[in-house]
Amino acid sequence: MAKHEALLPHMQEIADLDAVLGLLSWDEETYAPAGARAGRGLQTATLEGLKHQRLTRPELGDLIEAALADPSVTGTDRVMVERFRRTRSLATRVPEALVKALAEARSLAMAAWGKAKNSDDFKAFGPHLERVVSLTRQRAEALGSPTDELYDALLDEYEPGTTAATLRPVFAELRGALVPIVEAIAGAPRPDTSFLEQRFSSEAQWQFTLRLLEDLGFDMQHGRQDRSAHPFTGSVGQKDVRVTTRIDEENPISAIFSTIHECGHGLYEQGFAPEHHRTPLGVAPSMGIHEGQSRLWENQVGRSRAFWQRYLPMMKTYFPGTLDGVDLDTFYRAVNVVEPSLIRTEADEVTYNLHILLRFELEQALLTGDLQVDDLPGVWRERMQRDLGIQSEGDTEGCLQDIHWAWGAIGYFPTYTLGNLYAAQIMATFEAADPNVWADVAAGRFAPLLAWLREKIHRRGYTAWAGDIMADAVGAPLQVAPLVRYLKGKFGPLYGLSL
Repeated sequence: MAKHEALLPHMQEIADLDAVLGLLSWDEETYAPAGARAGRGLQTATLEGLKHQRLTRPELGDLIEAALADPSVTGTDRVMVERFRRTRSLATRVPEALVKALAEARSLAMAAWGKAKNSDDFKAFGPHLERVVSLTRQRAEALGSPTDELYDALLDEYEPGTTAATLRPVFAELRGALVPIVEAIAGAPRPDTSFLEQRFSSEAQWQFTLRLLEDLGFDMQHGRQDRSAHPFTGSVGQKDVRVTTRIDEENPISAIFSTIHECGHGLYEQGFAPEHHRTPLGVAPSMGIHEGQSRLWENQVGRSRAFWQRYLPMMKTYFPGTLDGVDLDTFYRAVNVVEPSLIRTEADEVTYNLHILLRFELEQALLTGDLQVDDLPGVWRERMQRDLGIQSEGDTEGCLQDIHWAWGAIGYFPTYTLGNLYAAQIMATFEAADPNVWADVAAGRFAPLLAWLREKIHRRGYTAWAGDIMADAVGAPLQVAPLVRYLKGKFGPLYGLSL
């Protein structure tokens, strides 16, 4: 038996613990009663502690090093062992007590966040956020930053090998390209969206979004959709992928694009190679690539004219009488309206990344202590005014809108913008490879695009670093230009502008 085979039961055990933790998290955000939060936090802390104990056993380290010393362990087997060593190395740096404390604090913070968001009461959430930030800071210190910036220790978990210093020039280039586009569009006539300002049955929205999931290729035999306050995707193993959406009877667009976005994540989770299941290779190499999948389906596909050529007539059958007289071009312009908005998840493609750049700055300041939690609401409003020219009256549409910081996911937000950049590169490459792509989309044929993504990205899992997988798929490193070209090429004609 090759030395790496002795590691497989250990890898599978960790994967199973992650799956159970994922199930608990999914239940907490969907069906768990409000009074179960405290107990759920303790359960999560126990499982996180158990996982930490398993990963940090000295004998596991010995098995890993023995496998890497075996010259017969090559190719993807060797990569698998190296990935497991990275996972164990990160775990050994963080004390078990901190792991458990953070797990419990996250659970309580997410419960407090939900209540605070509903009641617009940041003060009730503030102490929970303070504790999560403090524990996350301790965790970053324990992990150790590869640079002199503490933030990089956390960013490396979501986007391995990436640092804040490498992102800043990319984000600066993007901001420099976006601001003139936003300013030019601001002076153009606004598309008509009045026909969306009416009641759309929640049950009809639910059925329509289920239809979209199945049409796009999401396997409902190995997945499901539910409702949550903040849409998300959770994997309980490759054969059990859960997505959620948020339904608002006065805003059908929210549910539609939330579902398509999460479907992109779900398709990725369902697309890992079966032989990598329950191993360190059966995951995404970075959250930027993961977000690239969701943003591609949501924006490049879901907000395309070809997509609504297919689905506007169908939507009219789900909502009889509500969209009578609305033609394709009117609807297409409406779902692509560009204007500064308070809510990130409802932001248009042009202004969306400005929301991310704001969060990128603020979460670094929270981590270092340059920004105190009590000051977050006021600073948030100031930055929104600076970057987007608007600000919320309360905090529900301000610093309480996202669950990420309650979850302790400091360092995650940049992956959304990386995802947008990746998505633009991916779609430009696929368009060049398949000139029939938009005819297929207009006919509801998504299999060619999904098959290409399966081959180039999904099935590769974590067999290579994110940058290498992307370079192989699109033939170039991360670039800003493809996204800018896409935005100018789409929104210039939409608004009658030469961008």
